[in-house]
Amino acid sequence: MQTIPFKKYQGTGNDFVMIDNRSGFFPKQNTDLVAAMCHRRKGIGADGLILLENDAQHDFAMVYYNADGNESTMCGNGGRCIVAFAKELGIIQTECTFTAIDGLHQATILPDNRVSLQMVDVENVAPSLDGTFLHTGSPHHVEWVTGLEKMNVFEQGKSIRNHDNYAPGGTNVNFVETLDDNAYQIRTFERGVEDETLSCGTGATAVAIAAHHLGKTTSEKIKIKVMGGELEVHFQYNGKTYKNVFLIGPAEKSFEGIY
Repeated sequence: MQTIPFKKYQGTGNDFVMIDNRSGFFPKQNTDLVAAMCHRRKGIGADGLILLENDAQHDFAMVYYNADGNESTMCGNGGRCIVAFAKELGIIQTECTFTAIDGLHQATILPDNRVSLQMVDVENVAPSLDGTFLHTGSPHHVEWVTGLEKMNVFEQGKSIRNHDNYAPGGTNVNFVETLDDNAYQIRTFERGVEDETLSCGTGATAVAIAAHHLGKTTSEKIKIKVMGGELEVHFQYNGKTYKNVFLIGPAEKSFEGIY
């Protein structure tokens, strides 16, 4: 029986199985194995699984799988966690550049051990259904609501996630309530997990940019309260494109073991 060493990391409650795959030992096409490892009751339990691999030109490469076992689009909290994982492995110190499915990312481990991760530039922000749609490395529907804490995010998120507007791949769904002129509380239904998660990094990024785009704030430094903690999103807007977008928050090791 093959044994797989792993470490478990979480960023504001968004949790991941982290595997050092620089030797190429992991059977990457085995989606059933990935899903089994992420299973909450029969496996390790995680929102996703991340492989750290070699990259010829950069510090490392990130390969991300959703909890359903399928390779997926970018994960912001997972991106911050793999940076902390790379530091633990001795690959980096405080700064790095790595590749992911949506391109190149730069990241810095701050003095307080939070990780600042550069996200993709965003240009297209469009109205959709009762909200706003944009792509921050992953697709996101953003919708402002009242009574966020009492919402049935699973049912309402699921109905939007599979809406015809977002065919064929579907979308992540974020429900938002304004806390202050530069602070928002969000709850997110994530595709691939097919449930609400405690945090979503690309979702927090999408909410911050949507808030600015809709004129709800003029700030380019936004605080996002998620179910599992707090994140910050910083960006610069030049009148057309959101550039220098950074997702900032904690990335912490929970435990390690052998699967």
